[in-house]
Amino acid sequence: MSCFSCIKFRSKHVKNYDDDMKFNEVADGKMTHSIGEKGVSSQKANVAHTFTFHDLAIATQNFKDDNLIGEGGFGSVYKGRLESGEIVAVKKLNLNGSQGNQEFIVEVLMLSLLRHSNLVTLTGYCADGDQRLLVYEYMPHGSLENHLFDLEPDREPLDWHTRLKVAVGAARGLEYLHCKANPPVIYRDLKSSNILLDNDFNPKLSDFGLAKLGPVGDNTHVSTRVMGTYGYCAPEYALSGKLTIKSDIYSFGVVLLELITGRKVIDMSKKPREQNLVSWSRPFLRDRKKCVQLVDPLLHGRFPVRSMHHVIAITAMCLQEQANFRPLIGDIVVAVEYLASQAEPFENHKSLTIDSQPSASKQDENHDRDPSK
Repeated sequence: MSCFSCIKFRSKHVKNYDDDMKFNEVADGKMTHSIGEKGVSSQKANVAHTFTFHDLAIATQNFKDDNLIGEGGFGSVYKGRLESGEIVAVKKLNLNGSQGNQEFIVEVLMLSLLRHSNLVTLTGYCADGDQRLLVYEYMPHGSLENHLFDLEPDREPLDWHTRLKVAVGAARGLEYLHCKANPPVIYRDLKSSNILLDNDFNPKLSDFGLAKLGPVGDNTHVSTRVMGTYGYCAPEYALSGKLTIKSDIYSFGVVLLELITGRKVIDMSKKPREQNLVSWSRPFLRDRKKCVQLVDPLLHGRFPVRSMHHVIAITAMCLQEQANFRPLIGDIVVAVEYLASQAEPFENHKSLTIDSQPSASKQDENHDRDPSK
């Protein structure tokens, strides 16, 4: 497998916040009071707009079922139209759900302080009585999982170029959290359902209720209650509650694996040995000759094989059992950006049938799009 030793790490411009103390208190669960009418108090923050419950009921036609576009641990998400005409997504807290007021506060503060083209934009929020709602920019193509799994007959699967585009954007979002935020932010809930897509399939990370401030100074990790989604959690975090930025790298590796295979991270409809995606894939990740067998059949062989080998190598490194062996997000961004720049849409490429693969050397000869090799 390849490594990142030949990639030069880019310098980072670290952003400082004046409101780190309040940010820290919220992320650690010490601040439990409701957000005031003026929103998050920070000179660096982009203060979100406050809405009344009545405003959002009108915007969503009283949370009409026809406007329901998603459901998750927080609650239900509805498409709405504000009085200004702006189309938004309104996430309504399920008061009996597993996530509550603390996650709501963390998400409002996180998305007020952190702004990046690959993070979803928080338009506003509602803390009206016991109602808790979040208002985001509307992402027309929904989540990544909607384009990978259980596709409707009329929906085209994502091509390889688009999958790499999604990987690049998700990696850039993580890079911003890990390297540009000060202190660094651990996302803690990276998964395909939390990667939203705009009209051009540009991805944005969403749902920051579980985000946590990373370790600072001499600290190596943050000890916290284990939360997240089964299958995406790094093994050391799941076992010990010790959270680091490398925990996010493992989750990113799982998302890469979903992009490669078109398989869900946990799928009980599969044979017992294939139900856990990471466990099933490990023998293929270790064997260059077999690794192409991982590839989503819906791609119909339409991808540069060398590019696929490199992405599989990156995935294998992200999924290392030992956190210290996983690459840094800056190195991952450099690598996937380069691969995406070489993986132009495949219209003029000769198709490769997975069931009758030529030898690895012949594949590279026919499909090599990497001019540096």
